[in-house]
Amino acid sequence: MESRIKATFAAAAAALALGACSSMTHQEKATAAGAVVGGVAGSALTGGSTTGTVGGAVVGGVVGHEVGKHD
Repeated sequence: MESRIKATFAAAAAALALGACSSMTHQEKATAAGAVVGGVAGSALTGGSTTGTVGGAVVGGVVGHEVGKHD
């Protein structure tokens, strides 16, 4: 039961987050996507450490920002 509540909450949060992206520019979306992917990768590579997650999000955001400039 508890996992179902968590899944419902996560789905609602994801829907709200995606709705907020409709007014973002392409570069802003690329930056946000890069930060999310970088954060997940940093967390996975460092065993869930906060430093790895934040570091990955920062690096991913910068990469996404730069890639978004050229699309």
